[in-house]
This record gives sequence, C-alpha cells and structure tokens, in this order.
Amino acid sequence: MKIKVASVDSLIIYFGDKIDKDIAKKVKNAYLCIKKLNLDGIIEIVPSYTSILITYDIFTYDYETIKIKLEELINLDETQEDNSKLITIDVYYGTEVGLDLQSMSEKTGLSIEQIIKIHSEKTYDVYAIGFLPGFGYLASVDDRIALPRLSTPRKSIPKGSVAIANTQTAVYPQASPGGWNIVGRTAFEFFDKKLETLSPISVGDRVKFNPISKEQFLKQGGVL
Repeated sequence: MKIKVASVDSLIIYFGDKIDKDIAKKVKNAYLCIKKLNLDGIIEIVPSYTSILITYDIFTYDYETIKIKLEELINLDETQEDNSKLITIDVYYGTEVGLDLQSMSEKTGLSIEQIIKIHSEKTYDVYAIGFLPGFGYLASVDDRIALPRLSTPRKSIPKGSVAIANTQTAVYPQASPGGWNIVGRTAFEFFDKKLETLSPISVGDRVKFNPISKEQFLKQGGVL
C-alpha cells in the first residue's frame, strides 16, 4: 500500500498496477475500512481497479497528517463486512442492437452465438464507477472476445448498450459518445437520481448478463 499526493486536497492510495482479483480485494477491503471509520474531514472516497482516491478538507488535515492517520487505521488483514450483491441484467443480444457483433465475429473467428454465450456465462466484478454516473467498469472479459476499442469512436451510443473494450465490459447508462464494441442492449436502469449513489450498482458488486429475446426486451421497456 502506497499513499501519494493527487492534488492540494486529495491523495491516492495505490495497491498495485494491474487488473487483478487479489488487488481488487485489497482495494475493496480498504475502501470498506475507510468508510467504516467515518472520519471527519473526508469529503469523498473513490475506489478504482488498483487504487482509492480520497478528497479531504484542507482545513481539517494537511497531506502528512491524513497520510499518517490512514496508514495507522487501514488494516488490510481485517476482513470488512461485505454488503455486495449479485445483480442479474437481462440483455437482448440481437444484431440490430449489438452493433459490433458481426465485426467481432469476423475478428475473433467465433460465431455470434459463441460470442453471446461467452459474454453471458461469466459473472463480472464491478471494479470502478466512472466516466458517466452509473457507468460500471466490469471485469474480466474472456480473452477470446476481449477486443480493443474502436479506432473511430461513435458520436452517439444508445442508452443501455452493453459493450466490451479489452478485458472490460460495461453498460452505457445514458446515450453518449463512445468507442467500445457494442454487443447488446438492456432496459435495466443504471442511473437513478433517487438513489444516493445515483446507481443500483456499486464497487464490489457482481454482475451477470442474462440473454433474453427481442419480445422480452420490448416488454421490459427496451427501445430498438
């Protein structure tokens, strides 16, 4: 665990430098530990794949003070209470919404049916939330379908699009520009203003994609 300055009122705690389950467990454990401490003067705690960004009140702490305090209080050996959940997301993988299924098939040598099966049979961990509210970075995608971002990003990706970029997969919670490979679409709402966290998914949760028919997708309120 290494702590470094991020800005005048923030620091980053590093636990490693690659996407790794063991590192993710350390990040999650430390994140839960810091939240449990409920320290005065801590403004925001943002976990990611390998680190945690902490923003603090500069009138409460200077960098050295908060650094020493965190080093003393974070216990990576103590397992924190885990309230993470498994969330099943229904996905329609039709080619009219899976905009890159055909090109992915050509690049990987797999059939579209194989790509859908490979993508939907895994359970993914939520490693980070970012880019857009509710945009969860999920990993790790099977190497057989782990393709890089598109060389030319699209100007607009439809809301609910399920996508792959390298070993990550995600759902676009809102329509936005993007360069990920689109494999399907869901009617599941990833962005909810009524929730304190703005999303029903959180870091540490697990996500399973469940293939459904076009008819089921439309009945759930999905839009083609």
